[in-house]
Amino acid sequence: MKDSYMQKKEDIVRNWYVIDAEGMNLGRLATKAAHILRGKHKPTFTPHVDCGDYVVVINASKVNLTGNKLDDKIYYNHSGYTGGLRERTAREMKENYPVEMVERAIKGMLPKGRLGRSTYKKLFVYAGSEHPHMAQKPVKMD
Repeated sequence: MKDSYMQKKEDIVRNWYVIDAEGMNLGRLATKAAHILRGKHKPTFTPHVDCGDYVVVINASKVNLTGNKLDDKIYYNHSGYTGGLRERTAREMKENYPVEMVERAIKGMLPKGRLGRSTYKKLFVYAGSEHPHMAQKPVKMD
């Protein structure tokens, strides 16, 4: 009987993918990106090894939110000081910080801890349609 396959760190082959966020729902985009970052689309997926690929998300400013989320969804930040809680609606985030909004959605779907932090470093989000990673020859995702 054959044991399960365990990916070794040295054998990992990483590809680059571009996801165009224009017209996509934020959650659907985040799950697709997190899936690729984690490496779950590969037959050699190993849960405790960072075997995922690089993901470049373009047009983050044109992502959709369904329902009343633009006004109802609130993003919280706390400085650590008394009274240091900052609240921003999804509409403010989309207008002023679209990159951070998409990054937060994807980061929340990655594992917490050392593995998640190393996985998150392979994510690149841009508000416009231009990105500086053409030299890596990224593959366009649907």
